[in-house]
Amino acid sequence: MKPSTKLKHPALVKSLRKAYSAERAACFAYIGHARSLKDPEEKRRVRQIEEDEWDHRKHVLEIMNLYDIPVSRYNEIKFYVIGKIIGYSCFLIGRFMPYFFAGKLESGNVCEYFVMIQYFHSLGIDTHDEILYEMGIKEKEHEVYFLELIRTEKWLPYFEKVFSWGEHSSLNDVDLENKYPVVKSEMYCKSHVPNSGIPTDASPEKNSPESAK
Repeated sequence: MKPSTKLKHPALVKSLRKAYSAERAACFAYIGHARSLKDPEEKRRVRQIEEDEWDHRKHVLEIMNLYDIPVSRYNEIKFYVIGKIIGYSCFLIGRFMPYFFAGKLESGNVCEYFVMIQYFHSLGIDTHDEILYEMGIKEKEHEVYFLELIRTEKWLPYFEKVFSWGEHSSLNDVDLENKYPVVKSEMYCKSHVPNSGIPTDASPEKNSPESAK
């Protein structure tokens, strides 16, 4: 059942629309990345990550449809072009850089989903906690995988200094060895939630999917 009103949270709506389109850009990038690789196991793993991102796009769209959030045509075109460019560039920039920038991208994507949980909670909605948590953790797993592949590369320390991501730097505070459970997911990425993004006059009864039943 659809909710009786649309989400009264511009930052959350914007985040969902961006995530939906950006996931396709990631998929296109990984298609090119996989094709550029020579090692069969690395090809297989990158293709699996591509499949994970298609799944994420599907789940984000399901949430958007629940609240009648339209897909952004601008974002779709923008991220389509970005994804294609990145995918083709993997054939030109060697082995290290595609893995490095993929890891940095995934590192940033982790908090995107945990912040969505906090935004939904500000509206009194916890219906989507589990799927958003799973997607955030999956993005962290991708980050860790990419980092492991380049951990011993001589270029990593220099790139880490410039781009603030690498063996000693991450764009999120998720630790896969010591994970919080779903019910404590708000412990993650607190610094990524701007106070202005959480409305103070939201009504849980009006915004919850359960209210439409």
